[in-house]
Amino acid sequence: MIFLFLLSIGASFVQRTTGFGFGIFIMTALPFLLPSYGEATTLSGLLAMTTSAVVSFRMRRQLHVRRLLPILLTFMVVSAAAIFCLKRMDDILLRRILGVVLILVSIYFAFFSQRIKIPATIPTQLTAGTLSGLMGGFFGMQGPPAVLYFVSASKDKNEYMALAQTYFLCGNLLMTAVRAYNGFLTKAVGISYLYGLGGVVIGMSLGAFVFKRIPNKIFRYIVYAYIGISGCLILWSVS
Repeated sequence: MIFLFLLSIGASFVQRTTGFGFGIFIMTALPFLLPSYGEATTLSGLLAMTTSAVVSFRMRRQLHVRRLLPILLTFMVVSAAAIFCLKRMDDILLRRILGVVLILVSIYFAFFSQRIKIPATIPTQLTAGTLSGLMGGFFGMQGPPAVLYFVSASKDKNEYMALAQTYFLCGNLLMTAVRAYNGFLTKAVGISYLYGLGGVVIGMSLGAFVFKRIPNKIFRYIVYAYIGISGCLILWSVS
């Protein structure tokens, strides 16, 4: 439980600073602390949802709904389908898939993300929402495809943060409901959530302090860099 508390501090700090990454950070270790992989993704979603709820409420005036709805609706449909498939898959297979997916993600973003300009169009939102839904439903880490779109569609870091956190809040609400329906919201998840909650509060406070001091001009490069680092974290966890 001490380890879970520390993980929650780190994950919420990353989420509050870069706008995403809670699941990527915490899922490097969470599957080894909970009875099943499905319960691990459920706990990750609940803790991330708490972080997003606070931030999205505070930054609600920066939100532009038209830039959010297409990607959010696509994500909800795809992630729900992925979670239903999750119930029929075993933990060993999921960890192998997770390793392969994040190897590809880490290579792609580490070497090519800064060279690619992503247009803020409907096809882009549908594609990002689909990829985000698959990663969120199966692995509890829906961030990377969505944040690349939000960075491109936002005029500054505050608008980006409002879009991203509202997206993650709505997405995690849906995924938690679907996971509960599929039996992943257990007593172990509830007890673990209470231990992690204190870490979330500390991590959010530290992250907010750092976020306010990041210049707009370099913020997107920090986001891109963390996408690459997140791939390295997962590679280390599955090695």
